[in-house]
Amino acid sequence: MDANNKHKEEDEHQTTKEQAAYGVVVDAAAAGTAPTSASATDTNKQMKTKRRLSDAGETDDDEHNYRGWKAMPYVIGNETCEKLGTIGTTANLLVYLTTVYGMKGASAATLLSLWQGTVNMAPVLGAFLSDTYLGRYTTIAWASVASFLGMIVLTLTAAVPTLHPPPQHAAGPSALQMAVLLLSFALLAVGAGGIRPCNLAFGADQFDPRTPAGRRGINSFFNWYYFTFTIAMMVSATLIIYLQSNVSWPLGLAVPATLMGLSCALFFMGTRLYVRVRPEGSPLTSFARVLVAAARKRRLPAPTSTSMLFDPPHRSGLVTKIAYTDQFRCLDKAALRAPGDGDGDIDSNPWRLCTLQQVEEVKCLARILPVWSAGIVYYIVLTNLGNYNVLQAMQTDRRVGRSGFQIPAGSFVVFNMLALTLWIPVYDGLLVPALRRVTGREGGITQLQRIGVGFALSIVTMLVAAAVERHRRRAGDATSCFVLVPQQLLAGLSEAFAVIGQVDFYYKQFPENMRSVAGALLFLGFAVASYASGLMVSVVHRTTGGRDGSPDWLTQDLNKGRVDLYYLLIAAMAGVNLVYFVVCARWYRFKKSEQDDAGELELELEANDNNKAAAAPPPV
Repeated sequence: MDANNKHKEEDEHQTTKEQAAYGVVVDAAAAGTAPTSASATDTNKQMKTKRRLSDAGETDDDEHNYRGWKAMPYVIGNETCEKLGTIGTTANLLVYLTTVYGMKGASAATLLSLWQGTVNMAPVLGAFLSDTYLGRYTTIAWASVASFLGMIVLTLTAAVPTLHPPPQHAAGPSALQMAVLLLSFALLAVGAGGIRPCNLAFGADQFDPRTPAGRRGINSFFNWYYFTFTIAMMVSATLIIYLQSNVSWPLGLAVPATLMGLSCALFFMGTRLYVRVRPEGSPLTSFARVLVAAARKRRLPAPTSTSMLFDPPHRSGLVTKIAYTDQFRCLDKAALRAPGDGDGDIDSNPWRLCTLQQVEEVKCLARILPVWSAGIVYYIVLTNLGNYNVLQAMQTDRRVGRSGFQIPAGSFVVFNMLALTLWIPVYDGLLVPALRRVTGREGGITQLQRIGVGFALSIVTMLVAAAVERHRRRAGDATSCFVLVPQQLLAGLSEAFAVIGQVDFYYKQFPENMRSVAGALLFLGFAVASYASGLMVSVVHRTTGGRDGSPDWLTQDLNKGRVDLYYLLIAAMAGVNLVYFVVCARWYRFKKSEQDDAGELELELEANDNNKAAAAPPPV
């Protein structure tokens, strides 16, 4: 046993030396100088070959695999066309179901609510399959094809007369017509489940996170991704909805389907440029093992030192070694050696003894969940503002000039997108460099600070919306629709900080083998917020009406209701949520890898060697 421990200590010491040498080599390469140590050069080559990439025909030298912005025309082009296609298809589905398919409003709304909930839940399964079996490239490829097929089937329901009920048909769709419609919905849900959790992480994979230029590229990519997303939403909310409502439904659905086909073509055209990271097994299984092992050892005394924990040399080429943290110390027992656990070899039971790396990955998720829960309340703000802004617009004067043209009530979201679209280039090109010079941070401010600014702006947004609604009620339906613009502009600025900040935060703080799960977590928050918003509306609707039959806050006629009080209630919730978020942010500890510590150790050793050499007597 003593001989085995001695060999193990030697292996860990050698691994630490390799990681430290690797940190110095990378720093030297970034500075444009070549390392002079032959051993350091050999270590660098070993570390390069350890990263596993699935690009067929590519060299193992990952320095030449990161194309960065060269791959972005295909990645961002694919995502822009995909958003144009899917949003353009789904934005007006309620109108399509009630007019072309002859469904009743309540039935159509219920069907769409169930479908949208499924679409927002599907990314959780897609993320699991991506991180465990398929990889992000394969998942996006199959999902894109599924979305394209779903749009083709949906277009056929409008273009082929036998696939939708005849006009003025009171009986509604037949069983066959409903089956074809549900088939298209199912294919679109499959596509969303694969694309949504993977596209952001896949785009960020194209940048080298170990270099300053690569890290800045990741930050800019998140901003520009959301920029193109808002452009797609603006086009969908105006041009495509106009084609569907005023020209013809077959053409209005064929255009998004064509754009989705273009999205698939762009994605596959860039195949030779992509970095494709292979999955390294199920991270959820690893998480379950840590919880089970910690529960089994819950009665053992807590470890007093990390030397008591099972921490073998880190072999993964995908997941970086996470430094130890003293939070959630009850989980440390999963890596505590106990009688019967063995030495961590192949005969050990992984449900009884886990590595320290596995424990730290679970801690990462446990630290993120409180921040994620604060995001749910923020999404409730956005959801309610989006819904009732449309109803507010319907009871205003939406005429433009003397032409008689009326702005569609659902198109006021364009002002939200416009604010976000105009702000992102200013933020990325002017504000971030200025803040970087002051704070020394690559992103100017931390992700949590950015999220906090967005949460604070959401409170201001709801206060302004309440004041505008109070003014609109007093002035009546003759109020100009443009009084609603300020609240939409503020909502857009809030999203530019909070939503993009959350995307960046999840990507960088999750372990690398769970980045698709990080993307799914965002949409899971949207799904929970949607259900919670529906519950809020039902509760307020039932509890605020008078016993004498007086209307409730959210009655159909807003002039008789009190939507302004509802907005103030949401603003109060957002205020409490901001306090909760600040507490979570102050408690949160950012993920730190051991490569930084190894690099600092190597520099310290070199400094000590130089001091000793300077103090040595000159040769005789």
